[in-house]
Amino acid sequence: MSIENSMNPALPRGMRGDAMLEPDAVMSMVRLHKSGWGAKRIAKEFKCARNTVRRYLREGGTIAYKGRPRASALDGLDEWLRERFFRHEGNADVIRQELESEHGIAISLRQVERRVREWRRELKAQKRATVRYETAPGHQMQIDFGDTRVWIGGERVRIHVFVATLGYSRRLHIRASQRQRQTDWFEGMEGAFLRFGGVPAEVLIDNAKALVEHHDAVTREVRFNARLHAFARYWGFRPRACAPYRARTKGKDERGVGYVKKNAIAGRRFETWAAFEAHLDRWTREVADQREHGTTGVAPAERFAAEAGALRPLSGRAAFGQLRDLVRKVQADCAIDLDTNSYSVPWRLIGESAQVVVLAGRVIIRHAGQVVADHALNRGRRQRIVDRSHFVGIAGVEGPVRLAPIEIAPAALLRPLAEYEAVVGGGW
Repeated sequence: MSIENSMNPALPRGMRGDAMLEPDAVMSMVRLHKSGWGAKRIAKEFKCARNTVRRYLREGGTIAYKGRPRASALDGLDEWLRERFFRHEGNADVIRQELESEHGIAISLRQVERRVREWRRELKAQKRATVRYETAPGHQMQIDFGDTRVWIGGERVRIHVFVATLGYSRRLHIRASQRQRQTDWFEGMEGAFLRFGGVPAEVLIDNAKALVEHHDAVTREVRFNARLHAFARYWGFRPRACAPYRARTKGKDERGVGYVKKNAIAGRRFETWAAFEAHLDRWTREVADQREHGTTGVAPAERFAAEAGALRPLSGRAAFGQLRDLVRKVQADCAIDLDTNSYSVPWRLIGESAQVVVLAGRVIIRHAGQVVADHALNRGRRQRIVDRSHFVGIAGVEGPVRLAPIEIAPAALLRPLAEYEAVVGGGW
């Protein structure tokens, strides 16, 4: 039989001795063993130790290299690394910097990236995951702007579309504009309040620069624009910003903007801007409000019947743009100055700062939250508007000066001066 002859007359150099054998040589050993060769004979044939042959035969083939685990400077920091990885949204360079500053470990960016690689898939899934939740009637309205181009008068014009969506009924309000300024946001919201006949408890907004000055992605600390604060107080709702880079948490309105672009606008042409606005209004009433909503299964107009009563009444308020909210100091003549005119204030408030609200033809003056004077707005110039009751107690005015101690509420009860200045667009 030829089996007695060497099956490997010329072995490669890597197969000789006790070094790690090539996979083909190991499989040859296994085949020879199955054909009746003993370990001693196989070891002689392959020029290796008998124990090496026995080890390969025992494993039934090649043996994975089991080297000693290499020590790493990051050993024992897995929990810390995972927490920082998700806190910094996968930014390995920030983690590298904090490793050096907090643990004194100076390693390369590549080493950190290799160590946190196993969590990247989880972070990606976490960013995409969205928990659907339903809001109670009248609780929330979501707002957003979307950009698109529309054919108007034979010209393709870039427009901004404001879309407000009630969270419960999914009823829409749409307003088109050629800009996206803060006033456009306010006018869009006021238009929605008028359309819906009331104000929701909360308005969820994106992190638009016109409304949000700062929103920390880690601590979730939000600093709204001062004028937005004044607008929200005027209408009586609470502003809320969705998480940075997580506009899908405002999903009802994100989908609403896309719905308006693809259904109400796409492929249509309009002779004038007025015709375009009339089309949006008609489309909202006849299509958007009447469709069967994909999530609720009910037409928004029908579902709105259960939400209308939960909205806060408008109470006949004028538009916020007609409101002026100022701060003035009460002068020694017992009056505050406004547009070259002076309006009297109770003499006890001389030297104090007072809130002055100009609205609907009235000048309303407050101190420490209380109305202390209410005058008709004078359209003239350099006029003095006086309420004689504000001077009672001063010598020469219906009796002697009162000597009783004067109690004036601390100025801390007033809102910050910077807030009032922001309302009117600058210092006074």
